[in-house]
Amino acid sequence: MTDEPIPPSPARRWWVVALVLLAVAALAFAIGRFSTFGAQSQGSAPTTTSPEAGFSRDMQVHHAQAIQMAMEIYRKTDDPELRVLAYDIATGQAAQRGEMYDWLVKWGLSQSGEPMMSWMSGSDAGHAHGGAADEPMTAEEAHEAMGMATDAELAALEAATGQEADCLFLELMIRHHEGAVPMAEALLELGSEPRALQVAQAIKDGQTAEIDAMESMQARLSCG
Repeated sequence: MTDEPIPPSPARRWWVVALVLLAVAALAFAIGRFSTFGAQSQGSAPTTTSPEAGFSRDMQVHHAQAIQMAMEIYRKTDDPELRVLAYDIATGQAAQRGEMYDWLVKWGLSQSGEPMMSWMSGSDAGHAHGGAADEPMTAEEAHEAMGMATDAELAALEAATGQEADCLFLELMIRHHEGAVPMAEALLELGSEPRALQVAQAIKDGQTAEIDAMESMQARLSCG
C-alpha cells in the first residue's frame, strides 16, 4: 500500500498566498521602475495635485482593503470558484498597488497629500460622487463614496463562516468594485500619463467583468 501525500494545512496555504502576494508586489515594483522611467524622461512628471497622483494615492488605499477582504475569504471559503476569484483579486491588486506606489516614488511625490477624491472634481465621475463640492470630503465620506467597507463590516466578514461569509464577501466586494470603476473613469477623462491611463483602463475593464462574475456567484449561492 502506497502512502498518499498529506495535503497542506490551511495555515500553510495561508502563508503561501501571503508570500505570493509579497513576490507579486515586489515584481510590480521593479517593473514599475522601468515602465515609468521612459515616461518621465520624455516630459515633466505629474505634480502632487495631478489626477495621476491623486489616483495613485486613493487607489492604493482602495486596493489595500480589497486585498484584505480577498485574503480573508480565500482563507476560509469552501467554494472553489470563489477561492479562485479571491486569489485573482488579491494578487492582481497587490501588483497594481506596488506599481502605483513606485509611480509616486519616481515622480518625487509623497504617498499622501491632497484630500481624498479631490483630484476627481473636474470629471463627470467626480461630480456624481460629490467631488466638486467647495468643502473637501472627510476620509470617512470619501471611503463611503468609494464603496469601501466600514470597520464593522470588516469585523462581520472576519467573524462569518460558510455561506454567510461567502455572500457577505460578494456583497462587499461588488460595492467595492463599483466604487473603483468611477475612479478609473475619472483618470481616463482627466489624466495624460500613458502608463497610468493603461492601468486605469485595465482596472475599469477587469473590475467590471469581476462584478458580473460575482453577481453570477450570488445567484448560484442563493445570496439574499
